[in-house]
Amino acid sequence: QVRLVESGGGLAQPGGSLRLSCVASGFTFNEYGMSWARQTSGKELEWVAGIHDDGSGTYYADSVKGRFTVSRDNVKNTVYLQMNSLKPEDTAVYICAKGLLADVRPGREEHDYWGQGTQVTVSS
Repeated sequence: QVRLVESGGGLAQPGGSLRLSCVASGFTFNEYGMSWARQTSGKELEWVAGIHDDGSGTYYADSVKGRFTVSRDNVKNTVYLQMNSLKPEDTAVYICAKGLLADVRPGREEHDYWGQGTQVTVSS
C-alpha cells in the first residue's frame, strides 16, 4: 500500500532553517508529482510547494516563495522541502502528499494520498 513518511520537523528560531524529507513507498514514485502542504489548527490546509514527477516543474505558495525549495530524489523515492528564513507564521504540521498525475497542481482534489505530517515550530 502507499505510504508517505515525513521527517525533519522540529523547533527552529526565526531566521533559521529546516529540511523536511518524505519517503514514499507502494507506488512508482517517478511517475507522480508530489506536494507539501501545511495545516495549522483552525485554518485551511495551505498548499506550500509541489514538484512534477521528473523535477521539471514546481509551484510555490506566495507566502514561501524565495524562502522554501522543493526537490526530489527519484532513486531514493524521497521528496524534500528546504525551508530557510523561517518565520513564526511558518509554524504548522507539514504534510507530504502524492499527486494524481505526473504534473502536480495544488489542491486536495489533485492528490490522493497523504502522510501523517511532521510538526514545525518557529519560535525564539
